[in-house]
Amino acid sequence: MKIESKIAEAVRQVAEELYGQEVPQKMVQLQQTRPEFEGQITLVVFPFTKMSHKAPEQTAQEIGERLVGKLPGIVSRYNAVKGFLNLSISPAQWIGLLQEIQANPSYGFTPVTADSPLVMIEYSSPNTNKPLHLGHVRNNLLGWALARVMQANGNRVVKTNIVNDRGIHICKSMLAWLKWGNGETPETSGKKGDHLIGDYYVAFDKHYREEVRQLMEKGMDEEQAKQEAPLIREARAMLVKWEQNDPEVRALWRKMNEWVYAGFDETYKALGVSFDKIYYESETYLEGKEKVEEGLRKGFFYRRDDGSVWADLTAEGLDEKLLLRSDGTSVYMTQDIGTAKLRFQDYPIDKMIYVVGNEQNYHFQVLSILLDKLGFKWGKDLVHFSYGMVELPNGKMKSREGTVVDADDLIATMIADARQMSADKVNKLENVTDEEAQEIARIVGMGALKYFILKVDARKNMLFNPEESIDFNGNTGPFIQYTYARIRSILRKAGEVDLTALAEDTELNEKEIGLIQKLQGFEAAVRQAGTDYNPSCIANYCYELVKEYNQFYHDFSILREEDERKRLFRIALSAAVGQVVKNGMGLLGIEVPERM
Repeated sequence: MKIESKIAEAVRQVAEELYGQEVPQKMVQLQQTRPEFEGQITLVVFPFTKMSHKAPEQTAQEIGERLVGKLPGIVSRYNAVKGFLNLSISPAQWIGLLQEIQANPSYGFTPVTADSPLVMIEYSSPNTNKPLHLGHVRNNLLGWALARVMQANGNRVVKTNIVNDRGIHICKSMLAWLKWGNGETPETSGKKGDHLIGDYYVAFDKHYREEVRQLMEKGMDEEQAKQEAPLIREARAMLVKWEQNDPEVRALWRKMNEWVYAGFDETYKALGVSFDKIYYESETYLEGKEKVEEGLRKGFFYRRDDGSVWADLTAEGLDEKLLLRSDGTSVYMTQDIGTAKLRFQDYPIDKMIYVVGNEQNYHFQVLSILLDKLGFKWGKDLVHFSYGMVELPNGKMKSREGTVVDADDLIATMIADARQMSADKVNKLENVTDEEAQEIARIVGMGALKYFILKVDARKNMLFNPEESIDFNGNTGPFIQYTYARIRSILRKAGEVDLTALAEDTELNEKEIGLIQKLQGFEAAVRQAGTDYNPSCIANYCYELVKEYNQFYHDFSILREEDERKRLFRIALSAAVGQVVKNGMGLLGIEVPERM
């Protein structure tokens, strides 16, 4: 049982003995003692004054006196400050807690069993007409981290992706390649397939805007020009052929998509993310149309005079939502319903989490209601993990104009910057090969990128600043990684020592006790991250932990400590901090280097 749990139970017993009333669990409020007061754990006494009919300080004194007697060997002394009872915990308890943390490599995690709830998490959701960009990077990193956090909270997790591989935007790239590609392939161009296709998407938009401009010069208004431009008419015709299973269009579509998927796989590998199951819109939209037709027959939806199918959600405080166009073609909502159907067939889902930007908040509000109407047991409680946009110092990104921050370029730049920033540190390491130096640069560069994005509450818009993220000081990934590497260096220099043979009567200072309390807090940080769907809880916990450890490292000797018992304790404390940092950063998908 944890120290806090033992104290909480004893407080209830003491209060019941003193005041003859039953004490509900929620009345016992424990918190960490403020630094200016003696002690480590504080009981808020104010709730008990209604029972004691005494002043807060007097109530605190009599509870404290009884606690010392009831918990010998745990509470060594106490002091009362107004309505707060500050308790000093004996060193043996803190050392026992440290050993408990050390003995459990998965400390803070809830084991996953065959009976654990099954949580499905959808993230990435790329279009096959362009490479992944900075916005996708945030999405993928959030999805991967959330999956790790949910698993750490005792859930079975299935990671899924839905690829938007059909629609007018895909036809734009295909048409541009037919017109101006001259048979170019990833092999002949030396480009990744997703980049190659993205170039043709940009080329389509460039030529299309020129056509619109020319039509407007001839007197056509802008909206009409956009509809009548020859390129967009050709793209629409190609989409119709695709819908009709035209063999030539479908063959080209498959070939170009394969190029894109190969490119995506490289980027996913570099980001360190993967999926258990990938769904494709080209395979799910027909399933969605079937479910909509089923809903129509059951009276959940209605058909208008033009043949379009709608859901009337005014009773739920929303508006009417289009599900099938008058020509029978599907919309995004239809595809999401079809994907949900296939997922539910494939897995016995208990909870579904969609990692999608906050511009889709209304979409998922509607989807939840529709899935519930259609009988999906998790539909009503689906979670839209809604995150803010990533902006740059020079503004927002636009795919059509080719002004996005490309994910591959960003990754390469971060690794190159890390190599440059850490050159002096790495060069001081003994026997470091160029290959190892490059691997350290990769770990540090990717750690900088991931941490900078994940430390921000996902709900907020964020400004991404690569230079700030790679800093070795402050709340950054490299700062935390460097601390871990420092701990590993201490442990290597310490050699073979038995870290379990700690003397219970070792004298501890407040910083050492504070660090053990901080380590204990990892469990709560993991729970909070899972409850709130918020990986930033883990990032900021790791930063606070290493900040406290570095202060301890600065103030006290470890390997040069002359007292053998203290030296062994400090080595064990360092090892436990390293273990928790590695596990915490691992939840974020961030590697930590052994040397740096």
